[in-house]
Amino acid sequence: MDVRSNEPFWLVKNGIIHSYPSLRTDSSCDVLVVGGGITGALMAHACVNNGYETILIDKREIANGSTSATTSMLQYEIDIPLYKLKELIGEQGAIASYLACRDSIYKLESLVKEIESLCGFKKKESLYFAGKSKDVKWLKREYEERKSAGIEVKWLDKKEIRTIYGVDAEGAILSADGASVDAFCLTHDLLHYNSKRGLSVFDKTELKKVSYDKDFVKIRLNTEAEITARHIIYCTGYETQNMIPEKIVQLKSTYAMVSEKGDLHSEGCAETLFWNTDSPYLYMRTTVDGRLLVGGEDENFKNALRRDLLLNRKKEKLEKTLKKYFPDSSFIEDFCWAGTFGETKDGLPYIGTHPKYPKSHFLLGFGGNGITFSVIGMDMIIEMMDGRPNILSHFFRFGR
Repeated sequence: MDVRSNEPFWLVKNGIIHSYPSLRTDSSCDVLVVGGGITGALMAHACVNNGYETILIDKREIANGSTSATTSMLQYEIDIPLYKLKELIGEQGAIASYLACRDSIYKLESLVKEIESLCGFKKKESLYFAGKSKDVKWLKREYEERKSAGIEVKWLDKKEIRTIYGVDAEGAILSADGASVDAFCLTHDLLHYNSKRGLSVFDKTELKKVSYDKDFVKIRLNTEAEITARHIIYCTGYETQNMIPEKIVQLKSTYAMVSEKGDLHSEGCAETLFWNTDSPYLYMRTTVDGRLLVGGEDENFKNALRRDLLLNRKKEKLEKTLKKYFPDSSFIEDFCWAGTFGETKDGLPYIGTHPKYPKSHFLLGFGGNGITFSVIGMDMIIEMMDGRPNILSHFFRFGR
């Protein structure tokens, strides 16, 4: 599947950071991680940390799939509001999911420091504002639910939002917990760091056939080489739907653009992530070099050709929507691209085993905050392989 179009800002900005060979000889390992994006890189890091001999493969070049197209906004907020998630899965699971996402931001911050990554990780606040006046009522309810769950939030009225951020909105939840990052750079930094600790990384290496015996999994590659592993962990994102018999995700096309350097915006914008209650919602952040990054205009994914043909029209709509909510901003587009992501029925990821695939685990961080789900999932998968699943394993399982 073509999971992005045009050249995303991160790919152009970073270029080729590290290069890896394809796998041409038979190999063996404890764990094979399939997928060389940010999710696979995080999972491989956890495997190496826990003493597993690990190989990672990707059919593309490293981080050239969805990771190169992500806007890399790190939020604890799940696409489904907390009060609605409680109705869907119960209070225990909903609050545990939100708190785990919050904690994952700080875990990622520690990880960035540990490996001395140059990915531009920056702690930020998050402003969730009402796109329409009718949304204020339920947004206030959401504020109260988050506050009672122990999440640090503040309610802002129309005047405060306009004064601080230059945003026209009737009300907003300001959260203390958020961050931004260059996920493409972080992926490369993670893999480079762990390759010096024994991780084997191969790109242009595609899994073609898997067979199972009592103790091992045998994987045939497009290069005709074979890997023998004790476990497979699939970190293959939205393309995984092709493997799973039941429908687990609704694929979406999303559009993003980034301004030229020096774009005018309020000082508060540099320290804050923005998204609103519209459907589809607008989201925005700044980059380390002072650009505005804006995304949204999501629609159901039909095919890559249709997605790409809509790029200019979606860009114009994004610019118009941005001007509506940020009337004082000046935005001159420098890069524009499209990508594919997915939504689940409850906004939660799929992390765990599937009955169709023995000796295999899946780490699929679907939704608007897939990176935080991946941070949660890398530890969950290790715990599952060690025979000690945690509470979130129930809520993130297949067949729920």
